[in-house]
Amino acid sequence: MTVRTRFAPSPTGFLHIGGARTALFSWAYAKKHQGQFILRVEDTDIERSTPEAVQAILDGMAWLGLSYDEGPFYQMQRMAHYERHLQAMLQSGNAYYCYSTKQELDALREQQMQAGMKPKYDGKWRPEPGKTLPAIPVEVKPVIRFKNPKEGVVAWDDMVKGRIEIANSELDDVIIARGDGTPTYNFCVVVDDWEMGITQVIRGDDHVNNTPRQINMLNALGATVPQYAHLSMILGNDGQKLSKRHGAVSVMQYHDDGYLPEAILNYLARLGWSHGDDEVFAMQQFCEWFDLDHITPSAAQFNTEKLNWLNAHYIRIAELDGLAKDITERLAKLAVTVQAQPAIGSVLDLYRERANNLNQLAADIAYFYQTPKASALDVEKHITAEIMPVIKTLAASLATIPWTAEAIHELINAVVQENGLKFPKVAMPLRVMLAGIAQTPSIDQVMAILGKETVLNRMESYLK
Repeated sequence: MTVRTRFAPSPTGFLHIGGARTALFSWAYAKKHQGQFILRVEDTDIERSTPEAVQAILDGMAWLGLSYDEGPFYQMQRMAHYERHLQAMLQSGNAYYCYSTKQELDALREQQMQAGMKPKYDGKWRPEPGKTLPAIPVEVKPVIRFKNPKEGVVAWDDMVKGRIEIANSELDDVIIARGDGTPTYNFCVVVDDWEMGITQVIRGDDHVNNTPRQINMLNALGATVPQYAHLSMILGNDGQKLSKRHGAVSVMQYHDDGYLPEAILNYLARLGWSHGDDEVFAMQQFCEWFDLDHITPSAAQFNTEKLNWLNAHYIRIAELDGLAKDITERLAKLAVTVQAQPAIGSVLDLYRERANNLNQLAADIAYFYQTPKASALDVEKHITAEIMPVIKTLAASLATIPWTAEAIHELINAVVQENGLKFPKVAMPLRVMLAGIAQTPSIDQVMAILGKETVLNRMESYLK
């Protein structure tokens, strides 16, 4: 049997980090087994679904590189399929029209809760042998309910959580079509998974309660029941459910915040799954290793420090042309235009060992392409009357030497020794003059990349 998995987000918001992990695991499982990965957009919630949210999902999937073999399929474009199966369910007696009004159901719920009972539909309109149904009210548009079995249990061997059994007596007759005829989520999912031949449903454990109802519906339709794997939720650094207050939860927000997709994917892969002590791996390796046996059934905890560490690693090994393109775009948002000189590749090679996100990297190298403004505090601290004669002498000598990091280093060393100073006494004011800050990589390398003309002009502006 060909493995077919799916990712089926609802376009009621952005692609969040939990959804991205679900998509990654579904994608990797299909890749591991040479199967197909399907993208399905569950957009039947008309009031909350938006084109912007659909696009955000597609953008997030594209940025992460989670390509799909089929889709995207949109449920709103598949209404004829659902209508056909709804009619079949009605004709087979596995579904029925329910004319209970919202007011009646609210009152029933209130009575049950006051009596300490679990709120549940009372089966007023459920056909049974020998039962006389009430007269049909002409003014009520009926919903369609699934006739859930009353006896026995629904059981499945969850690929993450193990054996799960739910008594049918705990389930009520769920609505599968609204009064206006539109099918509900639970029914659309069942039809889609069946018609699309989904073999493994990998999704969040917030769907565990839906699974027994969906299994019963699949059985009523005579459909093959897929295997289910329910992933536990992701907690924030504080142990609480991951939410907006923890920072970025939208996948594209991580892009905006300076993360590489490779880092996000690698981090998500380790969020609830492990392969020995391996921490860093490419997606090809992940797909070869991935299985559902090593997914922990307990909640995974998000660790921003670990993500930053991974991001720093991927920045260090990133292909230089792609990194330069990204950083150039980020600098443009800071109103900094990258010129041909100094070459951005040389600048990035000097700085990327120090950065753990791309925004930081862009901000750190901006001074190579625009004259920096040092803080008054740094100027007062480092560019003193005592050091200025030394800097003036150094500037005159810099104008005469070959422009290499080695020659610059030798000259600064010579000036330091001649004046009986320590190297930082000269290097720190040079950093403030040239970079606008007191901390940079080796000052001789910074000066070599900046170029002789820029270095001398920036020094001269202070010497004046």
